[in-house]
Amino acid sequence: MSGPEILTFGCRLNTVESEVMRAHAGEMEELVIVNTCAVTAEAERQARQAIRRAHRARPGARIVVTGCAAQLDPTAWSGLPGVVRVLGNEDKLRADSWSEQALGAGDAVSDVMAARDTAAHLLTEFAGRARAFVQVQQGCDHRCTFCIIPFGRGPSRSVPVGAVVEQVRALVRAGYREVVLTGVDVTSYGGDLPGRPALGQLVRRLLALVPELGRLRLSSLDPVEIDDELWRLVAEEPRLMPHLHLSLQAGSDLVLKRMKRRHGVADAARVVERARSLRPGIGFGADLIAGFPTEDETLFDETLRFVREQALPYLHVFPYSERPGTPAARMPAVPVALRRERAARLREAGSATALAFHGEMVGRTLSVLLETPTSGHGEQFAPVRFAAAAGVPGEVVAARAVAADARGLHGTRI
Repeated sequence: MSGPEILTFGCRLNTVESEVMRAHAGEMEELVIVNTCAVTAEAERQARQAIRRAHRARPGARIVVTGCAAQLDPTAWSGLPGVVRVLGNEDKLRADSWSEQALGAGDAVSDVMAARDTAAHLLTEFAGRARAFVQVQQGCDHRCTFCIIPFGRGPSRSVPVGAVVEQVRALVRAGYREVVLTGVDVTSYGGDLPGRPALGQLVRRLLALVPELGRLRLSSLDPVEIDDELWRLVAEEPRLMPHLHLSLQAGSDLVLKRMKRRHGVADAARVVERARSLRPGIGFGADLIAGFPTEDETLFDETLRFVREQALPYLHVFPYSERPGTPAARMPAVPVALRRERAARLREAGSATALAFHGEMVGRTLSVLLETPTSGHGEQFAPVRFAAAAGVPGEVVAARAVAADARGLHGTRI
């Protein structure tokens, strides 16, 4: 095997950082890098399982563990079989962490809460992916009661506009037709930079300075932080894809308050209404937590009703997972089996709204970014499947939607 094997868990930001580590590690042989996630206990369990599998499959390989779970509790990972080094989230991005000498130097987990800058990394390849991800922001200054990630990622800090532009230009030159801007709390972008440019200003300047970029998407947005410039771009800029993914978490005001979220149900509903009025047919995704502590059936029904009333098609649902050290972990818990059952009901509601959303697109012409020869995603992020090869991965093709189901659309290339 040439170069390291990288196992990535969790968010799109981890995807970006895995590619940075791949570049730093170069041609190192017999190296497995496990980039962990700490959002849920299940994510940590999967990473531990992957480490044990990797050690059994390649007993001579050196395993380096990094990511949020490693940052939060290094000793929990250093004793696993085959692990030679644990790296913190800041340390993993330094080139000097990936020399042969460094690999034998023991663990390196610096204090991420002291971090004040986010270095730009020039990437031109995302292994096996048709779209590219660009980090524009890192860390989070908020303290939602369920979330441990600010302690794994540190304070909010932004990548300067010029560095983002340079990265996107490099990716477009490398052949990428679609770019996704990502971070931990993307809508807080710019608060730490000179002049405090908001996310909308970054997007406007990026699209103006890289006119050859065909498609731009944004990762999870906080409903109360979408700035006026970004709203104008939603309305007027066709290269900004008609798709918003909201960090919603719940559709109940009391649950949102106990989560210490900064939006209420009415705020989220206004965002959906405004986006649909500015960009008819826009697609919506939403992050949701099922079975948050103290959530009874009435409060859960409020979230279920919100999903149905707002017709949100693309749900990312998590059963609540206790994170040690967070306030929510000390609140009265919902039984685990009930959390899973409620998560299943939310997903079922999402499938129904997705079916309706996809049905409205039948007969329309779509612009599809192919991720395999026979599948991809349209502008609204609707999955599109083809009966035969429609092109090569990374190509954007015109297609007609001929049928729909809850999983997406069936298309024919035009």
